[in-house]
Amino acid sequence: MIDRLKSLVSPALLIVIVPTLLAILYYGLLAEDVYISESRIVVRNPTQGPQSPLDLALDQTGFGAPSEGNNTVVAYLQSRAAISEANADGALKKAYSDPELFWVDRFGLMGDSDEEFYRYFQKKLDVEEGATTQVLTIRVRAYTPKQAQNINARLVEQSEALVNSLSQRSQADMIAIAEGEVEEAAQKARAAAVELAKYRNTSGIVDPVQESEVGLQMISKLQDELIAAQTRLRQLQTYTPEASQIPFLRTQVRDLQREIEEARGNLTGGRSSLSSALTRYQELQVDVEFAEKQLAATRASLQEARAEARRKQAYLEKIAAPSLPDYPEEPRRLRSIFAALVLGLLAWGVLSMLAIGVREHRD
Repeated sequence: MIDRLKSLVSPALLIVIVPTLLAILYYGLLAEDVYISESRIVVRNPTQGPQSPLDLALDQTGFGAPSEGNNTVVAYLQSRAAISEANADGALKKAYSDPELFWVDRFGLMGDSDEEFYRYFQKKLDVEEGATTQVLTIRVRAYTPKQAQNINARLVEQSEALVNSLSQRSQADMIAIAEGEVEEAAQKARAAAVELAKYRNTSGIVDPVQESEVGLQMISKLQDELIAAQTRLRQLQTYTPEASQIPFLRTQVRDLQREIEEARGNLTGGRSSLSSALTRYQELQVDVEFAEKQLAATRASLQEARAEARRKQAYLEKIAAPSLPDYPEEPRRLRSIFAALVLGLLAWGVLSMLAIGVREHRD
């Protein structure tokens, strides 16, 4: 029996007592106090629809669900870029590599590269999104209350700058596209107007429509004169065949008929006629009108794009500013010591059972 107890004391000393003593030494005396600064933010985008009770309430004032903006902020805070920007002046590394800190907790144990610091800081930063409110909670761990608050404030400011930058870029892109469409439509309108002006200069016709109307009016007038002359000629030939006015009337009828034919030829004749010019003129005129309508439509779209850009102004709202902790929340010393003791006992129990089983199997 004594031999068996002796055989169990050595593993218990190694598996239970030593780790527990080390845990007492570290968590009771050496581990640094850790202060946690907490802030709460939410990204608002008025164009997004509600997705939660809080969003439904906020939607009554014109605000929608912020999940897309929140996801962007979470991805940014967990990126190397965010940590690099926050450590631009070296303040972050300095806060976690103070020589007065215990060497196990201090940064630099595995190297002082930016990549090592990124991995180290990931354990000091928590970013959580609420299940219903979609409010982002940012927690930063540091070894003094002021450092935790300052680092948290930096990350919140960087997140706000990111949201503003993305929002402004989105607005600028939307307006730039609309302005490009306006410029393109304006160029087409100018080109159509220039083509119409060139055609007027080359053809010598300002407005074929008006000139056609004038020509038709002239033909109508000549036809009236022709009918009157023909009527007068028939009357004279019927009642006074020997009248001296008959030759003059015949000449007048022939001249009027020739003028009418020439006028009709000018209107409906070959390529140089007004009807041919009118066809080409109408084509160019349609191009001008279409280009002007398109230009007006793109200008209206530009105004709508500017209004839409103002409505899509996303922004970061600080629900709770970074807190200044007044007591260390970590490490949980008694819990950690007790956990080390329990784990040691469990390990010792398992190994003891295995050892007894092996010994009985041999016997």
